[in-house]
Amino acid sequence: MSTLRNSVRLIGRVGNNPEKKTFENGNKLVSCSLATNEVYYNDKNEKVETTQWHNLVAWGKVADIFEKYVEKGKEIAISGKLTYRSYDDKDGIKRYVTEIVVDEVVLF
Repeated sequence: MSTLRNSVRLIGRVGNNPEKKTFENGNKLVSCSLATNEVYYNDKNEKVETTQWHNLVAWGKVADIFEKYVEKGKEIAISGKLTYRSYDDKDGIKRYVTEIVVDEVVLF
């Protein structure tokens, strides 16, 4: 059951081309967004479609896969964990970020 804790799985379309950062120690980070859609019918039997946007980050070998094979508009499935972080922007305002750290990606 411990593998079910903080587990995220999504299928969606990539919202932007992945951005790569390489750090001085050689670690590689890739980030991009993922859009997931939900379609349902409301009380008036009207079709309603909603889109949710998710921030993805990938490290190491998973980052290599993103860099080589993932591009804007591509449908992918990901598995990972939800993380939260905060930082102070250039104006000193505290900003909060929710991200999914991807540990597995499936390409369609």
